[in-house]
Amino acid sequence: MKNNYEQNLQINVLVRYGMVGLLGTIIHFGSLILLVEFANFDPVLGSALGFLLVLVISYILNRTWTFQSKSRNVRQFLIYSIVSFIGLGLNSAIIFISVHILKWNYLYGQCLVVLVVPVSNYLLNSLWTFRD
Repeated sequence: MKNNYEQNLQINVLVRYGMVGLLGTIIHFGSLILLVEFANFDPVLGSALGFLLVLVISYILNRTWTFQSKSRNVRQFLIYSIVSFIGLGLNSAIIFISVHILKWNYLYGQCLVVLVVPVSNYLLNSLWTFRD
C-alpha cells in the first residue's frame, strides 16, 4: 500500500503531465489549423507535422519538469521518440479514419485524438521512458 507522499507525488506528476499535454495540444491544434486553413495541407499531413513539432517541446518539459528525470542521454530521447511515434501512428490513423472514411470535419477527429493518444503516451512514458 502506498503512503500519502507517494500518492501525492503521483498526482503531481499526472497534473504536470496534463499541463504539458494541454500546452502541446494547443500548439498541435494551432499548427494544424494554420497548415490546413492557410497552407492548404491535407489534414493527415498537417496533424502529423503538428505532432512532430510538439515532440521536442514536450520531451524537454516532461523530462525536466513532469518526471524530473536526471537522465540526459540519447537513449531516453530515443525511447521518448518511439513512444511519440506510436502516438503519431494512432494520431494519423484516427485522423485518416475520421476525415477520409467517416467524412468528419478534421477538428472532430483531432478531438478524438486528444482523448486516446495522451493516455497511451502517459502510460508508456511513465512505465518506460522516464522510469528511474
